[in-house]
Amino acid sequence: MNWQEHADRLAAQVVHPASRWRPIIARLPRHIFVPRWWEWTSGDRWALRDGPADHDAWMENAYANRSLVTQIAGHHADHAELGETRSGRPTSSSTMASLVIRMQRHAMLNDGVDVLEVGTGSGYGTATLATRLGDQHVTSIDVDEYLTKAAAERLDTIGLHPQVTAVDATGPVPGTHDRIVSTVAVRPIPVSWLTALRPGGRLVTSLIDIPVILTADKTDDGGAEGVIEWDRAGFMHTRTGPDYPPGLDEQLARVENADGDEVRAGRYPVINVEQAWEVQAMLAITAPGIAHRYNEADGARTAWMVHPDGSWARATAHGTDTPIVSQGGPRRLWDIFDELRDYWLNHGYFQLYGARVKVDPDGVIHLRRGRWEATITE
Repeated sequence: MNWQEHADRLAAQVVHPASRWRPIIARLPRHIFVPRWWEWTSGDRWALRDGPADHDAWMENAYANRSLVTQIAGHHADHAELGETRSGRPTSSSTMASLVIRMQRHAMLNDGVDVLEVGTGSGYGTATLATRLGDQHVTSIDVDEYLTKAAAERLDTIGLHPQVTAVDATGPVPGTHDRIVSTVAVRPIPVSWLTALRPGGRLVTSLIDIPVILTADKTDDGGAEGVIEWDRAGFMHTRTGPDYPPGLDEQLARVENADGDEVRAGRYPVINVEQAWEVQAMLAITAPGIAHRYNEADGARTAWMVHPDGSWARATAHGTDTPIVSQGGPRRLWDIFDELRDYWLNHGYFQLYGARVKVDPDGVIHLRRGRWEATITE
């Protein structure tokens, strides 16, 4: 199987020729880690793609700079039947190569440092770390026993043997480490991560519903200090079981066509909030816990928001016309959203990126940039 030319092409795409990561990406057979994956279809379903059944498509997808979803609602592509489709939320993937390298660069890796990778996934990111630092310096954990088993077996086929263990990352984690690099999102920072981080050690992670990259170095009080990088990343949330809990799905269904306590014209076009990363991040800081849904059909855009306190909003418009907004419950979620859009239009930026970070020993995150301050506790 001629995969080398594909790996060379991927390396050329994602890293500079002078980068020490260039030969690492070029020598790793990414297709080994994703023999099967799930692909989103126009019918709002995930369809199985089997690499060995279509070699050209396998090489094209495995060595494209994109993430490949390998597990849907706890059901791994390895266990699916040919022709099978699935619905549900992605629960694991092989992260795009450029993002893997960006996260590891933010960790400021030096020879000899010990790294804990949170979120083994397919094992491809583990392979880049083990190739760069050596097996003995890499520990990788994931909540799913099958993921860690499959990743370890695939790593073994290319001569890599880091420690790969099934662990719930929201609880105690194994060992102590100079670096922690997480490819799952958390909120707040797990206390166990701070405990496992050695003095002066560095943490790199993203935050649930806040698509940023947080870097912080451990401080003497057991917390950490750092910055929200001028960079961004969106990862799946940490989970404690094979799938995510239903969350607010039932509440979203109840308000799909509900009459609002208040109905009015909105000010701005309807957008998919989860694709508008900057405003999504600020909304998740200002009013944490909102779940979103978005749909486009026959030229109409509709967005829904619901919150555990019973607040909800629905906005509908044709194309970019101003919407009709229905809202209910104790808070007006769309008004909160519009206030953030007002700020952005009036100032041209949010203060989040570049903010200083202070993480307390209990994991609470404090953000500050200029006069703006925010605290993330949940």
